[in-house]
Amino acid sequence: MITNPVVPTTGTTNNTAATSASSTDPAAAQDRFLKLLVAQLNNQDPMNPMDNAEMTSQMAQINTVVGINTLNATMETMSSQFTAMQVLQGTSMIGRTVLAEGNTLGTPVEKISTAAFDLSGSAASVQVNITTAAGTVIDTVDLGTLEAGRHYFAWDSSNYTGDVGSLRFQVAAANGAAKVANTPLSPNMVVATSTTDGALTLELENGESLAYNKVKAVF
Repeated sequence: MITNPVVPTTGTTNNTAATSASSTDPAAAQDRFLKLLVAQLNNQDPMNPMDNAEMTSQMAQINTVVGINTLNATMETMSSQFTAMQVLQGTSMIGRTVLAEGNTLGTPVEKISTAAFDLSGSAASVQVNITTAAGTVIDTVDLGTLEAGRHYFAWDSSNYTGDVGSLRFQVAAANGAAKVANTPLSPNMVVATSTTDGALTLELENGESLAYNKVKAVF
């Protein structure tokens, strides 16, 4: 009686792995295609040969697939090189101060803290309220009438005994009873650079990270 042969499990696994690996290799795929094409030509019916247009189309398709895979590999290499260049160029930002959306005050220099904001339109009355993290107003800077655009202000923290780094600011701009929209901007010094998902990221002195494309100004 003939019994079923025992197929070694290890050999099957290795063959499967090899097949899987070769199926994703463009060169291997092209080689298999050419072997199949040659076999098809050798075994075709002389009375009904393969159509030239069909064969040309098949060859064009495999060349397209190989070309796309080669292009993808090239683009991945270029992307890695570009990321490395970004980090290298980003080192020039270390020690510089950048302006980005936020409502914290800049690090005091001789007791003077600075920050900025963008006004969406002209305002007859603009005030900057300096507040604690909980929102309690501790001082007010009156800036009067301002046009639309970016504006900077300074606040003297000489009389404040708490932690200036924990303070916030709020801009109140209006034309009579109508409020004018504004965007607070916080200055922070860059202490390091890195990349996140291939994009340059700035590490700030306050411990936060900032995407480079979020920077509004550098000084």
